Amino acid sequence: MYRYRTNKLANFEKIKPRNPTIRISKKKKKQFMKSKIFALTVVAALFFIACSTIDDLLSFTISNETSIQIKSNTLVNLPTDVVMPDVTTNSSNEFKNNRTEANLVKDVKLKSLNISITNPEGENFSFLKSIHIYISTNDTNEIEIAHQDNINSTASSIDLICTNEKLDQYIKAVSYKIRTKVTLKETVSQDVTVKSNMKFRVTADPF
Repeated sequence: MYRYRTNKLANFEKIKPRNPTIRISKKKKKQFMKSKIFALTVVAALFFIACSTIDDLLSFTISNETSIQIKSNTLVNLPTDVVMPDVTTNSSNEFKNNRTEANLVKDVKLKSLNISITNPEGENFSFLKSIHIYISTNDTNEIEIAHQDNINSTASSIDLICTNEKLDQYIKAVSYKIRTKVTLKETVSQDVTVKSNMKFRVTADPF
């Protein structure tokens, strides 16, 4: 059957009836696609949360501190080694507190290294041109773990650039040695004490 409508000129136009079956099927298809997209979004979110949880369970941070003293007689524009005492890791207790042990440690990387002036009060790093920090033990080779060049700072604290070296053998040891090489761009009137705050990211299997 056909139904007719007229325009202003009294002409008739045949209009085919709409097919309700087609309209319903398209609506259902649209609803199905929306449900599918929602389900995939939920699955992806749950997967992301699960991965983050696992990573948190297997990773933790170990913090170590040490100090160096830059002498007032340090020469300008000449790289100078600064003697530092050995750093005791206390790693076995750190591993135990985080429900793991040395033989289950998979990877250790330096997460951050910050240096800050603790003495004299009010001093800043305007005198410092560059700094390079190295780590070693009696049984391992020395490698660079952090540095900063072309320093132009009047702050009393600086974050260094960390390397991506694998450090498990150093952190598993009872202690490790830190060697610091500094280059000054101006003299300092008195000895400057600098604290190094190191944070290591440890990835390990649980017990």
